[in-house]
Amino acid sequence: MVKIAIAGGSGQVAREVIDALLATRKHEITVLSRKEASIKDALPRVHWRVVDYNNQPDLVEALRGIHTLLSFLQLLSDPESKSQKNLIDAAIAAGVKRFAPSEYGSAGIMNMPWWTGKESTRQYLRKVNENRKVRGHCNTRTLKLKCVQVLEYIFFQPGLFLDYLAFPYKTAKHIEPLQSIFDYQSCRAIVVDSHENAIVTLTTAADVAAVVARAVGYEGVWPEIGGINGNKVTFSRIIEIGEKIRGRPFTIEKVRSEDLEAGTLNTSWGLEKRHRAVSEEQQDDILKTVSIGMLLSSAKGAWNVSDEINQLFPDYEFDDIEDFLARVWNGKP
Repeated sequence: MVKIAIAGGSGQVAREVIDALLATRKHEITVLSRKEASIKDALPRVHWRVVDYNNQPDLVEALRGIHTLLSFLQLLSDPESKSQKNLIDAAIAAGVKRFAPSEYGSAGIMNMPWWTGKESTRQYLRKVNENRKVRGHCNTRTLKLKCVQVLEYIFFQPGLFLDYLAFPYKTAKHIEPLQSIFDYQSCRAIVVDSHENAIVTLTTAADVAAVVARAVGYEGVWPEIGGINGNKVTFSRIIEIGEKIRGRPFTIEKVRSEDLEAGTLNTSWGLEKRHRAVSEEQQDDILKTVSIGMLLSSAKGAWNVSDEINQLFPDYEFDDIEDFLARVWNGKP
């Protein structure tokens, strides 16, 4: 059994992972939250602890005895990732063995300003481990020394949730439908001109939760990069699958890289469904920024995710994109 703490445990991705962890019946789970649990947040076999991420002694006390800490803290409202850095410091002070920061997206973050906190956290984790390496004997006869990480960590990177291509239909238990630049409902898509073969990794929320739960129970050393490669496909292939499943051609709008770099999105349609972390006042700007960021970052390879987790668990079978979308859209108008 592993004692696990979940920071930001009321979030949608966190709830998917918590369900997968509970299904193993192997772990003791504590949710760390800024607020008391609501009726819908209360779960059997899950402890709930209110914490202040600016109160270091409180965080350290909450993390004592914890083996693995998974963070799902919302980064949009904390671009410098101060809360997550405080969490890292407290984890080290409390003797936590493993930590997974709030990632669950692309490998790169270029042109995605809403995720600047991810790069800040990545650099911080590398820095604290470099500055505080623990030296110990790895061979008592030769007295050779090795460096051991103060805090073992992993960046879980599954690409884009495949569930978003099911919009407006909900295919995950907790993750709400969100629009993307691939609109299967209206049979249309936006692509960057001359970058139709840009690669996107798409993984279902269920698969992400399942392999994260496996990784928590993994007894070996975590790789730093935890690429989760459900499906690696090009923009053109995503459209091709859509046309096949929906039974009609997609309307493709092509945009120029130079226009996107200048902050211009010349399309007849755009994203309208906002994430719950985005306020109504921020909605228009954020949705445009997300569209531009997704297009530019894809063209630059940010969503071409690696497959370290696939290699750790070669027996795990990921949901195939065409099978998944066929199930979703079969019989839909």
